[in-house]
Amino acid sequence: MNVNGIAAAATEMSQARTADAVQMAVLKKSLDVQAQGALQLVETAAQGVPSNPPHLGNRVDTSA
Repeated sequence: MNVNGIAAAATEMSQARTADAVQMAVLKKSLDVQAQGALQLVETAAQGVPSNPPHLGNRVDTSA
């Protein structure tokens, strides 16, 4: 058996595992950031909607 080949394969597998772990960490972070942005958008939409004055909508012209 070639020792250099085994060492190269082990190094390659280790690098692949590290790359997978980094990709998962970046994915989780991006999902967290996206969730925070969506939550802020929902909170802003709920607070920013002004209510209409009470006199609006009391009279409807049904003959037009």
